[in-house]
Amino acid sequence: MKAIVIDGSYGEGGGSIFRYALALSSVTLKPVEIHNIRAKRSNPGLRPQHLTAAKILADMTEAEFEGLNIGSTKVRFEPKKRKGGKFVFDVETAGSISLIIQAVLPVALFADRESIIELRGGTDVRFAPPIDYMKNVFVKNLSLIGVENVEISVRRRGHYPRGGGLVTLKVKPINRISTLNRELRGPVSKILGVAHAVKLPRHVVKRIISSTKEVLQQYGYKKIEITEEWSYNGHLGPGAGITVFADTETILGADSLGERGKPSEQVGKEAAKRLIHELETKMAFDTHMGDMIVPYLALARGSSLIGVSKYTLHTESNLWLAKQILNASYEVIKNKDDSAKISIRGIGI
Repeated sequence: MKAIVIDGSYGEGGGSIFRYALALSSVTLKPVEIHNIRAKRSNPGLRPQHLTAAKILADMTEAEFEGLNIGSTKVRFEPKKRKGGKFVFDVETAGSISLIIQAVLPVALFADRESIIELRGGTDVRFAPPIDYMKNVFVKNLSLIGVENVEISVRRRGHYPRGGGLVTLKVKPINRISTLNRELRGPVSKILGVAHAVKLPRHVVKRIISSTKEVLQQYGYKKIEITEEWSYNGHLGPGAGITVFADTETILGADSLGERGKPSEQVGKEAAKRLIHELETKMAFDTHMGDMIVPYLALARGSSLIGVSKYTLHTESNLWLAKQILNASYEVIKNKDDSAKISIRGIGI
């Protein structure tokens, strides 16, 4: 079968387009050839976290491949069959486990049996959704399209630069993905959250929670429940952060990560203000979810309509990929505040 050629410099031109191209190739068993990988980054080519995702997908599909090595800007990937089972992979850096889950989950959903995938790397790192977002926002929103049997268990957190986080992804296969019609969110019934601090004084996480609640209450939100996670042992390095999420029929989330020299109060305020911004757009899905749900709707048979709080280059890239690999069609209507209404028509799998 002739490979579908994908320009990796399209849209955001980073690692996301590479991961999703392999993910959709793995689901459809269509070979792809990806050029210009991460061409728009200061260090072009594959990095360890991209290789980890690719190698998992290769194992799950018994794929033949060329170019899977550090620094490579061209990869050919030819999957043979989708299979589940038990897999263990280590990024060996603080590379994001959440981004690897983005890549491997679609094929696990259509594998021949249950998949249990143990991943080691970063759970809370910059430029990626934290693992608490994946567990409490991403997975819960997938239930809206019939994806019910996905479980993410966080066994140990890993922060930059040492990583060392440990997460288990458990997935039971499904027969099909349902279409979705959710442009606007519903009313906020409650706001939940998870705040954590590891190898830091306990008052750090308490201050993060306090400042988050203070800002949310200033904006009129009263029903707020934030879980505190604190541990001083069992982790490779210090770190802190918070993910907050609002139940509005769909789940909208936001987060903030602690950094050296960054006050705990600032971490909490950032997360709260980011969530408030997401809610003020009135759209059904937040910035992260807006691009992550696109491949699933493209895999559904029929038409879907969603509202996203921000139309990003990641969203644009995923829509373009869905057209290239899945023959899905789409229409985007952008608003002045960067939110958008997206119509997607998939042809199923």
